[in-house]
Amino acid sequence: MEKTIFLQDEAATDRLAARLAPRLRAGDCILLHGPVGAAKTSFARSLIRARLGRMEDVPSPSFTLVQIYDDDGTEIWHADLYRLSHPDQVLELGLPDAFATAICLVEWPDRLGSLVPPDAVNIVLSVDGEGRLARLSGGRPGVLEGLE
Repeated sequence: MEKTIFLQDEAATDRLAARLAPRLRAGDCILLHGPVGAAKTSFARSLIRARLGRMEDVPSPSFTLVQIYDDDGTEIWHADLYRLSHPDQVLELGLPDAFATAICLVEWPDRLGSLVPPDAVNIVLSVDGEGRLARLSGGRPGVLEGLE
């Protein structure tokens, strides 16, 4: 299943992330694609806050590479792989294990190489006029069903 959703502003991005958040469970992975400035981190921040049910400081993991949040016993991993140069570095971060046990949000997923989880949700964000387009595909059965 693939769907394209127009996000007219930051609030629309927040709403999409908030609608997706409760559908996720341990083992789900969201791959966030798009150029610098496409709102990948904004989307991840909104999804994490929606999952946690509170305003949480969610910095970009550009320099730390991974930030981990606890959602009532389920970890949420937010990874920014921009600075990685080889998929072997993903192994050093422990991401493959997290793919099985946590909810993972991955910016710059092209750095994963062959380590991309087979049931990952792909979200491609791109600028469209004053807003953004979000192209969503993949995921386990039903995760994107009815998401508008």
